[in-house]
Formats: sequence, structure tokens, C-alpha cells
Amino acid sequence: MYPITWIPHQMRTVVSFCYHLKKYEVPELAKSTVRIQDRKRVQEILQSIHNGGPSKLQVIADFDMTLTKFAHNGKRCPTCHNIMENSTVISEECKKQLQGLLDKYYPIEIDPKRTIEEKTPEMVKWWNEAHDLLISQKIQKDKLVLTVRESDARLRDGYRVFFDELKKQSIPLLIFSAGIGDVLEEVIRQAGVFHPNVKVFSNYMDFDESGILQAFKGQLIHTYNKREGALLNSDHFQELKNKRNIILLGDSMGDLTMADGVHSMENILKIGYLNDKVEEREAQYMDAYDIVLEKDETMDVVNGILKYITAKN
Repeated sequence: MYPITWIPHQMRTVVSFCYHLKKYEVPELAKSTVRIQDRKRVQEILQSIHNGGPSKLQVIADFDMTLTKFAHNGKRCPTCHNIMENSTVISEECKKQLQGLLDKYYPIEIDPKRTIEEKTPEMVKWWNEAHDLLISQKIQKDKLVLTVRESDARLRDGYRVFFDELKKQSIPLLIFSAGIGDVLEEVIRQAGVFHPNVKVFSNYMDFDESGILQAFKGQLIHTYNKREGALLNSDHFQELKNKRNIILLGDSMGDLTMADGVHSMENILKIGYLNDKVEEREAQYMDAYDIVLEKDETMDVVNGILKYITAKN
């Protein structure tokens, strides 16, 4: 193939455009798990974020079933709450009660026919009842490390590339979770990716002087009140006021508001993992997220997008 400089002048612009398009394309978007309703719009957002470069980018992500796997080898993977519930620090009777709450409230959480306004009071009940049960177990703080180590918690395939690339490029990662912050931090710490650029907003345990769980700190964060949490933590976003381009990663309708506290946002690319009840919820997710990943247990698409955005012009 002839170098561009050997091609007639009239053709150089076209060849140069094709060369750069090929160089910066995101081949992972061709995966069978990817659904995109408006490809032209997605390409425009990607190009704008790429033009801004890593220095203007921040990533805001949910944790459970977004950065972690929904299932592995056909078996459901645990959320942060599940890690505690499945452990030896919880009595069998408590486990039955917690399972009863899951059976009651999870169908409500993912019901596409109910509005967020209808779901919210039910989620508050679920989280409060679950937390009260955990508090009743008088969990010892020093048992958390072993509890996480013995669990089936799994970050998505490709997680190390994701976390390490964000660290390398000095891109802030805000993890906004309705799970348990202490457990979440231990999962990523044991995975070796709790880097200095990672900030976590979540429900944190409050231990007494003896190291026994006595309460949960601060305002409750559940699936559908992350906007309130984002606005309450606007000081964090003020510190990142020059990070005006956002990649948002979530797995529920409630995750869509996690970036509402961002100041002077320029571009946002919303990527949603659709893990369960795919046929029933696909249309809703397609309308809400720019890119939908159906039953995809990897970070491949996200990593491909990061590679595209951080590539030099």
C-alpha cells in the first residue's frame, strides 16, 4: 500500500480520514452483546470525549452487578449485601429472613411496569430491614477480610485493565453504590485495584469501640436515590470541576442519575449492563442508556472505549 504522501493531493483528505477512523475505532462495539439505539449519536459523544482527552474525563460507576459479575458459570454472584448474608458471621435464621426480603423486594426493584416513585418506598423498607437484621448479628469488624476472601465475589473479566488504565491516565473513578462500602472496598482491595484515584460513596458500617457493628452511617443509599446522594456530594464534583466529560456505568434505572452533581457537564456516555429479565426490560434500557450490554460479564466494551478515548490524535 502506498504511503499517504504518494497519493494525489485530491485523495489525501479521504484517505487520511479513513486512516484515522480505522485507527480509533472501537471494535468491541461489534460484540453480539451490544445494543445501541442511536449509533450516530454514540459516535458523536465518543468523538467529543476523545477530543477532550483523559484530562477532562471522569468515570462514575455503580458496583454490584456493574463492576462485579451478575453470574459465573451459570451461578449468581453475590452483591455486597449477599457476601455478608452468605457468610458464617450470619446465623441460619437471619439468612432465611434476609432471603425472604430478597424474594419479596427484588421483583419490585426490577419490575419495568412500576415507576421509580412507586418503587422507592419499597426499597427504603428493604434496605432498612436488611440493615437491622445485619446489626442484630453483632458482626465483628475484624471478620470482614476473611468474609470477603471466602466469598464468591467476582469483578468482571477485564477489571484489572479497567482499573489500571484509569490510574495510569489519572482519570478519577467514583463508585456510587447502594451496597456496603466496607465490603466493597475490601473486594477491590483484595483484587489489588483500590488505587488512589478511586473514591467510594456507599453505605458504611458503624462499629463501636469493641469493633462490633452497631449501626450504618449517614444517609441511606438505595437503588433509586442516587441522585440525592450525588447532589449531597456536590463538593466532590466541585473538586473535579474541570472533568466535564463523563462515562457512566450502571445496571439499573436508578444509576442514570449518579452524575447529576457534576458541574458544567459537556458530554456523558451512559453504558448499562442488562443482566436479568432481558426481553422484558430491553426497550426500557435502550431508551435510557446510550449503550446496552446484554448478559455481558466482561469489561471488554468499556475497556475498548477507554482505549479509543485515550488514544493520542
